[in-house]
Amino acid sequence: MRTLILALHWLAAFSFSTEVLSCDWPAWNRAKQAMLTSDGRMVDASSPQKVTTSEGQSYGLFFSLVANDPKTFAQILNWTENNLAKGDLHRNLPAWQWGQTPKGQWRILDPNNASDSDLWIAYSLLEAARLWNKPQYERLGINLLWRTTAQTMRKLPGLGLMVLPGDYGFEEPEGWRLNPSYLPPQLMDRFALIDPVWEEIARNTRRLLIETSPKGFAPDWVGWQSNQQWAADSKHGTRGSYDAIRVYLWVGMMDSKAAQRQELVQHFAPMATRTMQENLPPEQLDTATGSSKNHGPVGFSAALLPLLSALHQEAALNTQKARLLEAPPAADAYYNQMLLLFGEGWDQKRYRFDQDGRLQPEWGNQCRTQD
Repeated sequence: MRTLILALHWLAAFSFSTEVLSCDWPAWNRAKQAMLTSDGRMVDASSPQKVTTSEGQSYGLFFSLVANDPKTFAQILNWTENNLAKGDLHRNLPAWQWGQTPKGQWRILDPNNASDSDLWIAYSLLEAARLWNKPQYERLGINLLWRTTAQTMRKLPGLGLMVLPGDYGFEEPEGWRLNPSYLPPQLMDRFALIDPVWEEIARNTRRLLIETSPKGFAPDWVGWQSNQQWAADSKHGTRGSYDAIRVYLWVGMMDSKAAQRQELVQHFAPMATRTMQENLPPEQLDTATGSSKNHGPVGFSAALLPLLSALHQEAALNTQKARLLEAPPAADAYYNQMLLLFGEGWDQKRYRFDQDGRLQPEWGNQCRTQD
């Protein structure tokens, strides 16, 4: 009898360990410990104001969903609503930046919204509703999506419907300023399942990605002129760097059956080639000439893993993986960690997107029962 009891205790312990391991994501656990406060605020320690951005909150929601961590998801969502959206995400888009003022006050520092963050929050809510069977998240996600549409969508002459980077500050006498990295194709495809208006935005997004990178290098920012032509951005010129690195990340993670996936992957192959030639990703590129300077941080290597995989560049892929092992980013290095979680998490098959942009997390059967 004693042997049977010990065996049952051993089996129970083994089952518990299996459940924990199947849901465990060490990189996300480290990031949470270093950057996430107990009440759900993602902190960017690189800034003197210890800022929190709607971007960081949106990424935190997504990673919590990938990790099947509804408790952390709810904490991040609650903090975002209470501190960035005046206590009501149904009525207000989240402010872009929150932090400490020179006088020591903690409050919103920049009230403008950031549409990429709004879209990632809406996406994570919609997918959390589907995967966790939380109807309240679906209602909030749809509402947030349409509030983003109402405040930031414009019909640009000669281009069509497009989402501007924010509510204000991106319309000029000459035209409009756009950020290609703000428009992940997966998200546009997912929203198209809700309303056909997003099908047009998805098509226009793919056009933007291809036409604004004639040499296969994405710009950080770009202008669409009133005369219906692309132009260098009025503030950043033809530079592609810390914003643009996400374009390669989004494209690399597209499902093999997603619209124009092969065309986009091949279009951005020059970035993979340049990385392979130099063994490291370039930090900054001139999208008009193709010239580059400096090497990007380790987060850039993580961001390129999906594209290198899609192009079957095994040698370059292994080189960047080795860099991640040898020189991982500091636990509180906000942007590098975000790129690491996206790129390395995808490479580890922790999640995928299907051809319509729906999230496919690799939870395992044991994780599905978590509350």
